[in-house]
Amino acid sequence: MTGADDHPSRDYDGTLPLWSAPRADGPLDATVEVPGSKSLTNRYLVLAALADGPGRLRSPLRSRDSLLMAAALRQLGIGVEDDPEHPGDWLIAPGPVRGGAEVDCGLAGTVMRFLPPLALLADGPVRFDGDPGARVRPMGPVLTALRDLGAQVVEEGEPGFLPFRVTGGPQVRGGAVDVDASGSSQFVSGLLLTAARLPEGLTVRHVGATLPSLPHIEMTVAALRDAGVEVDDSVPGTWRVSPAPVAARDVRVEPDLSNSAPFLCAAVVAGGTVRVPGWPARTTQPGGLLPGILERMGATCSLDGDVLSVRGSGQPVGIDLDLSAAGEIAPTIAAVAALAQGRTVLRGIAHLRGHETDRLAALRTEITRLGARAEETADGLIIDPAPLHAAVVRSYADHRMATFGALIGLVTPGVAVEDVATTSKTIPDFTGLWDAMLVRG
Repeated sequence: MTGADDHPSRDYDGTLPLWSAPRADGPLDATVEVPGSKSLTNRYLVLAALADGPGRLRSPLRSRDSLLMAAALRQLGIGVEDDPEHPGDWLIAPGPVRGGAEVDCGLAGTVMRFLPPLALLADGPVRFDGDPGARVRPMGPVLTALRDLGAQVVEEGEPGFLPFRVTGGPQVRGGAVDVDASGSSQFVSGLLLTAARLPEGLTVRHVGATLPSLPHIEMTVAALRDAGVEVDDSVPGTWRVSPAPVAARDVRVEPDLSNSAPFLCAAVVAGGTVRVPGWPARTTQPGGLLPGILERMGATCSLDGDVLSVRGSGQPVGIDLDLSAAGEIAPTIAAVAALAQGRTVLRGIAHLRGHETDRLAALRTEITRLGARAEETADGLIIDPAPLHAAVVRSYADHRMATFGALIGLVTPGVAVEDVATTSKTIPDFTGLWDAMLVRG
């Protein structure tokens, strides 16, 4: 590999550290062990906290988001400890949910959307706050639903956003609630995860115009059913969870398939082959859609046992793609699109405007800064590739924007990524894994 040339953009203000994105010096040939799924880790943690006995979580992701979830559950009176006999695993000891807690959500959507419903079970108020960037992520639909269920919600800042306090009590029994999940499927998942512990269970009805990231709700439903909870999802947009104990489990976490995207796409843009072991034959993770998407962009994908191999020519092609089911990989696909031959249209991702940053605006800005053309639409992006040039890629404290920059820099001289450490949100050692991918044996 070779390092990026030292030509940061002239308007870079120098307030955050820069990482010179390494370039590939030829086709890749690498195997990358991707850490566990954040989405599954945090769902399993919440269900283990609500279970009827102690549980074990094997190979959980230990990143900022999952560590924030574990710390929040400890604040709420749940035991989450390292397993001394199986290093890397967590032992979870459920107990009564404790009020009076202060929950730090950081920038984790799963913490800020999954735990306010759990606070309905606490014996006192629970306060939620997070990073400055978290205070602009929408929370209104969750807070409205909690009020409709009988909880007291006190908003301490702008209505519909962090910080706020939630107080449940015996008046919160469940029943039915409407929620507009157009902004995030997490609004539905958070309510479903706690629903079985409410005396009357809960029926959640989605009332918005669109429902993004439906596979994430399907992931939640599957996790509930695996824990012995009855979920009726026979009516589209409606989920009925019956009151029931949540079974304690010993469960292993799958690799995070969405976090594999930058590594697999590296083979697409630089050429060669990248392999990811542990790829499940069946999964509820949206990242499971990657092989089909990458094949449409010109790659060849194969599954040998549990090892997914992606082989690319270094000349991806543009496509017209509905990413409503897997919006979290949109920044990575946008990076490939900026390096592709021909226009790419990404649809169904309007909800990305409410993620860690406004990802559509961020992608448009950074792709333009690099020399290609990008246009926002009502629900996505139009990307017209052009020769790219050296620039600083801003991360906006968003892990997916940082990996976007790394992928661009793999084949573009002089790219530096601002605050690449933000990748620790979901990949604890991204730069180490990225460098190792480029080392030839």
